[in-house]
Amino acid sequence: MSALESPARASGRPDTLRLMLNNRLATAGLIVLGLMIALALLAPVLPVPDPNVTAPADRLLLPLSDGHLLGTDALGRDIFSRIVWGLRVSLAVGISATLIAAFFGSLIGLVAGYAGGRTDNLLMRGIDMLMAFPYILLALAIVAVLGPGLINALYAIAVVNIPFFARNIRGVTLGLARREFVDAARLSGKSHLRILASEILPNVAPVIVITMSTTVGWMILETAGLSFLGLGAQPPQADLGSMLGDGRSVLFNAPHVAVVPGVVIFLLVMSINLFGDGIRDVLDPRLKSGALTRPVGRTAIEIPEGEGRLRARTSAVLDVAGLKTQFRVGSRTLRAVDGVDLRLGEGEVLGIVGESGSGKSVTAMSIMGLVPTPPGRIAGGSIRLDGEDLLAASDERIRQLRGGVVSHVFQDPLSTLHPLFTVGYQLVEAIQAHQPLGKSQARDKAKELLALVRIPNPEQRLGSFPHELSGGMRQRVVIAMALAHDARLLIADEPTTALDVTVQAQILALMNQLRHDKGASILFITHDFGVVSAICDRVAVMYAGRIVETGTTRQVLGEPAHPYTRKLIDCVPVLGKPERRLDAIEGLPPSVDDLPQGCAFAPRCPRVKPDCRSGEIPLVDIGAGRAARCLYPLAGSMGKVRDASEGPT
Repeated sequence: MSALESPARASGRPDTLRLMLNNRLATAGLIVLGLMIALALLAPVLPVPDPNVTAPADRLLLPLSDGHLLGTDALGRDIFSRIVWGLRVSLAVGISATLIAAFFGSLIGLVAGYAGGRTDNLLMRGIDMLMAFPYILLALAIVAVLGPGLINALYAIAVVNIPFFARNIRGVTLGLARREFVDAARLSGKSHLRILASEILPNVAPVIVITMSTTVGWMILETAGLSFLGLGAQPPQADLGSMLGDGRSVLFNAPHVAVVPGVVIFLLVMSINLFGDGIRDVLDPRLKSGALTRPVGRTAIEIPEGEGRLRARTSAVLDVAGLKTQFRVGSRTLRAVDGVDLRLGEGEVLGIVGESGSGKSVTAMSIMGLVPTPPGRIAGGSIRLDGEDLLAASDERIRQLRGGVVSHVFQDPLSTLHPLFTVGYQLVEAIQAHQPLGKSQARDKAKELLALVRIPNPEQRLGSFPHELSGGMRQRVVIAMALAHDARLLIADEPTTALDVTVQAQILALMNQLRHDKGASILFITHDFGVVSAICDRVAVMYAGRIVETGTTRQVLGEPAHPYTRKLIDCVPVLGKPERRLDAIEGLPPSVDDLPQGCAFAPRCPRVKPDCRSGEIPLVDIGAGRAARCLYPLAGSMGKVRDASEGPT
């Protein structure tokens, strides 16, 4: 009810106009195109002479002549008037031809891509026959058969561009027709026509619009070319292409007659192409999520000057202090990680647990600058690896550390592995990136790594593509890649989620062996408390971008101090105790751009008190190497934490 009573907050995402204006070239194209369209639409009411009235006495007047802004042509006709009316004709023909080509080409592409089989072969072989002819010669042949004229030129240009739309849309549809949501629509009993209209077309529509926006300019050029050859607009009709053709005969003694329409054609086509780039930005959902510029290879670091740096603690392999990672989405700033402290010793395994969206993965990706920019940025804190300040390191140094000294196992192996290369190729590439091995030696090591992660027939699997492997096998390939260089720090982001219990146990044993034999430190992110108890030495519990509790695994799992940790543990079933009640956490985590005052967990906490909803709740020491961000911790008899000056551990 409180959610219903509160006013709806604006999403903060950049709107269509802002996305367009962010692209300066697209904005310039929109302005120029808008002016030209306005001139074309206002042609009947503008105070300009009749474009077809000849005046031999005023022939070939130069621009800025009295009463003739752009001069006159060889018959004394006002060039400005003919440009205005010619724009009207060229735009109408270009847009009409584009719509015709887009309709028929998209229809052919949709049917061919969705139906497949003989229908696809029949339709696409016809398209291939059209594409076998040079498009301009085919257009000339069509006009020659139909006869010169603007309408016939329109039909010719539309026909020769149908294959372009058909090929593009067929390729997109072919990929969509085999997707799971289309299979689900078939199973629900939908007809083929309805699936095309409701499932395929909405996903293809942005491609059609973008293709149209980049094709209109080309259509105008082709129409102008036919008119230039005398096959398009016929005298006395004004058309940019025919005006350019008329100026050809007086090019040397009156170049402005040809130059002026040529410049207008250039500006018109260029503005349409630039505007098409803006349309692409508007229709791209990734840009609407806040990525308003080209992504870069490392997270942007924007730490305010004067903020102190963490002093290195020699016993720590990884030392993170006060880390703040934010996402700028339109007018909103999402504080995904807000002052996180982590310390990982040599050979130690630190588990990070928490609900989805609590900031675990963003914290892990921030360490090596893997959070995408835009919209992400590191806005505060310090990250040190064996005493080296990673935030101050160069991009080249970070590249050297990635994959070699620091390895990362990501959540989704299907998006991590390249779909167009075999797993063997990718493993060899990862090995050779940091080791001076020949191809055969690297391949032998890749085979050993696959055997190490319990993949059967490793020699054969080296030649497999990612889509040919099961989810669990893909996950093991990614883990093998992370183990290729005996990394000093292994960041494992839910590495065992897609594995069955037997393989999961083997992988955990392998990681355990790695840290004992090689002294590697592991930052382990998971939702599985069973995995935490099996491999982790210490645990950090995250909520709403902050650490709310830390301690040894035995302490945190046996006697949690924070109510959130208690709730998380109560959600986990215990083998052999069927009578145990599973207690779900009521409510949802807060939005990280609108955190409540005081404790972020207060709206969902069964022990909340009035003073929990005000002030800053620090992460304080509660004894025995433990810390909790709670005024009334569950563990021990500490009672209310009054002194916030103790600071975090």
